[in-house]
Amino acid sequence: MAVQKERVTVDEFERIIAQAENTDRRLELINGEIIEKMPTQLHGLILHVLHGFLFMFFREHPIAWAFSEARYQLPSDRNHSFIPDLSIVLREGKTLTERGAAAYMPDIAVEVQSPDQSDKFMAEKAGYYLANGSKMVWLVYPKQRLVEVLTPTERHLLTIHDVLTGGDVLPGFTLAISEIFPK
Repeated sequence: MAVQKERVTVDEFERIIAQAENTDRRLELINGEIIEKMPTQLHGLILHVLHGFLFMFFREHPIAWAFSEARYQLPSDRNHSFIPDLSIVLREGKTLTERGAAAYMPDIAVEVQSPDQSDKFMAEKAGYYLANGSKMVWLVYPKQRLVEVLTPTERHLLTIHDVLTGGDVLPGFTLAISEIFPK
């Protein structure tokens, strides 16, 4: 849902999100437009399940961190500031950002489609992540019970009969798509 139609810069956006009335809101800057994320319970449940399986995997294989609602903003891009629903960052060579946005894109970005988000919006977000450093994107479509896995060179559409893997980014990670969606 667009909060403000007029385009703003990252500097203006940072001032807006720092205002007291906005500190608890999930606001992103996409192409200079402020967008508010409005997750549903289904959205939250899917993310909880994904995060839980990732948490267990990372306990055994501490190669990455998984974050809910962390902000990413490239220093050279004055028109975007993203909060993927879930993000995975490989630990090697990285430190945890303690204030503000991480100055890079996550290695894996996960977005769960909300009822008001179009397929085009989802694809554009995935394209941005991949064009700016993400190695993989998982787009989750609750209504269709599908997961689209994108890399810079491949695209796979997974149904509830398939298995999600971490590919070369998270070797050994597997999760049945049927586990992601409530029965």
